[in-house]
This record gives sequence, C-alpha cells and structure tokens, in this order.
Amino acid sequence: VRRRGASGVGPAAGPRAPCRPGSGSGSGSEPGPGRPRAAAAAAAALGEAAGPGLPDEAGLAGARQLQLQEAAGDPDAPPKKRLRAAEAAEAAAAAAAAGSGKLEERLYSVLCCTVCLDLPKASVYQCTNGHLMCAGCFIHLLADARLKEEQATCPNCRCEISKSLCCRNLAVEKAVSELPSECGFCLRQFPRSLLERHQKEECQDRVTQCKYKRIGCPWHGPFHELTVHEAACAHPTKTGNELMEILDEMDQSHRKEMQLYNSIFSLLSFEKIGYTEVQFRPYRTDDFITRLYYETPRFTVLNQTWVLKARVNDSERNPNLSCKRTLSFQLLLKSKVTAPLECSFLLLKGPYDDVRISPVIYHFVFTNESNETDYVPLPIIDSVECNKLLAAKNINLRLFLFQIQK
Repeated sequence: VRRRGASGVGPAAGPRAPCRPGSGSGSGSEPGPGRPRAAAAAAAALGEAAGPGLPDEAGLAGARQLQLQEAAGDPDAPPKKRLRAAEAAEAAAAAAAAGSGKLEERLYSVLCCTVCLDLPKASVYQCTNGHLMCAGCFIHLLADARLKEEQATCPNCRCEISKSLCCRNLAVEKAVSELPSECGFCLRQFPRSLLERHQKEECQDRVTQCKYKRIGCPWHGPFHELTVHEAACAHPTKTGNELMEILDEMDQSHRKEMQLYNSIFSLLSFEKIGYTEVQFRPYRTDDFITRLYYETPRFTVLNQTWVLKARVNDSERNPNLSCKRTLSFQLLLKSKVTAPLECSFLLLKGPYDDVRISPVIYHFVFTNESNETDYVPLPIIDSVECNKLLAAKNINLRLFLFQIQK
C-alpha cells in the first residue's frame, strides 16, 4: 500500500464533501443540474408573459439567451467558453433588434401612400375601399383629372374619388406620427411627431446662420460650429465703408418690398375703390383638342360690368404632363364707357380659402376699343398651391379695383 505523503500523490485524505445542487465543480466546466431548471423556469415565465398565442420557439429562444448571458457572466467558466457565450448573446440581441426593424418595414409598406409610396407627412385620405393617399398626391390626382376632363379615380381600385367621396384616416395619421424617421442632419432616429421640433431646435448638426448675417456674413454651417465661427467672424471688425457697401445691397431688396406696401397704401387713399368676391368656374374650349379655362359670371364694380378669365400654363397643349403649373388671368370690361377708364387692380385669396397668393398690382387703361387686359400671372407661391386651386370645384378669390382720377 502506497503511503499518502505531503506531496499529495494519490487519493485525498478523508471523505470529500458532497457538492450542493446547482454548484459547479472546482474546474467550473459543467454548469450543474440547477442551471437548466432556472433556464426552463425563465422560459416558462417568458411564455406566460407573452400570452397563450406565443409559439414554444419564442420561449426556448428566451431561455437560450438567458443561458448564454449566465454563461458569459459566470466567473468560474473557462475564458474561451465565456467569450463564445458573450458572442452568442450579442448575436441573439442583434437578431431580436432585426426582428423589430422588420416590423417597422412592414408597417411602412402598409401605411405608405399608394401614389408616391412614401409615408404621409400631414393629412391622410382614403378612398371608399380604404386605399391611402397623402394630401399632396390626393390634390394632384384631382387636379390632373380636372385638366384631362376625366373623373378622378383611385390608383389601386379605380373607384371614383373626390373631396366629398374621400375622408381622412385619423388612425393612420396618428400611427405614422409614431413611426421612427431619420433626421436629415444627424441621421438619428426619432418619432415623426418629434422630428420637426428636433430639426428646428435641438439638432446639433442643423444648418444655421451667423448672427452677423445682418451685416453681410454669408456663413451657413452646423449648429455645433456656430460658436467657434462667431468668435472668429471677420464682419464685426470691418470698417464703416465696407459695411456701407453690404448694407446698400441689402437695402435694395428691402426697398422693393416697401415699394409694394407703399403702393397699396397710396391706392387706399383713392376716391373710388371697389372690391368683390369672384368665382372662377371651369369650362372647355370648342377646339378639336379641348383646353381647360376658367371664367367668372359677370359682376359689377365701380358701376361697370366686368368678367375675369383664367387659363392654365398659358394654354399649354398638355398641362397635365408638366410638373410646373401656373395660372394667368385677364380682366375684361363688358360695359361701354364714355371716356378712358384708368384702373389699378389686384387679386387676393378669398375669405374662406387657404391658398397663398403674393399681392401684385397691375395697371391698365380701359376704352371701348381696348377693353381687355393681357393675360398676367396670378401670383401663386408654387405649383402645389396651383394644384389646390385646380382640385377645387371652383376657384374663389377677391378682386380689388382702384379707379385713378385725373
């Protein structure tokens, strides 16, 4: 019988203490019987929390992730095993994040506009069969139908659409406002309801201007560089003569704006002023290729009878094929005059319309031989505002006439 010496060769002296359930051996290579029970209990808890409709695979995936996290954080486990467990846990978390991203993509495809295939930014309209259209595309469809003398239809199901047949979908508008959208400056994700405020007030990468722009500084840059630029800006140190040249250029643009307002105030001091609400109604020419034009019923202002006419894109052959759309109008004197009638006139939006029109004053001398003005532009802001007018059943504006006394 070999003697047990101090060198520790041979079996250990005395009986070994039994291992407690769930505790590992000295090497820590095996997790012990307690860990699978804890993972199974966690999986059951996950299954119960998710509801009865959750498949068993989801609970097993949750249990597997918990096992990986425990193995990665076990100090007794071998280093290679902890490293593999940490990598597997990160992969599981990435897979879970990818699953949520796919849900957002699916919602994107469900809630997007059927025309432009983009998420609506404002109002959402739906046809009688529930197909969604953003406000811009809906107005554009109605305007195109008016130009082509057709009934507007839904691009999906071809049912008739109009402002009376279609209604807004408030549930979709609220759902879209909560979907994440990417900031155009910092590329971070935000709910659409908060994105506008972030881009205007909070984003550190938003484009801003130098506070010395009033004296000619042209700098544009990200907001986080504004303080550094203003500290080094050369415009505050310029001489008076240099600043006067810059201010003269700025005064020229300001002078044009003031000229319009001064002209309006001077017209308001005239003795004979008249205004009326006018309603443009759509008509078609009798040509082989009919063209859309608008005309108002006869109306009386300043004791004279008048008519207004309007046309789209200066009677372009196919205005529905053009993205840029404009309206021009002319004023016609229908009654006879004994002397030349010199007038200034302008068109503004009606009291119940939301179209944006920049006021422009036109001037003309009416006689019996020359009783109609040339077509002059209706000063609409852009093509979107023009589509709003074309999509309406009638165009309602307000006409001002000022008779010039000699």
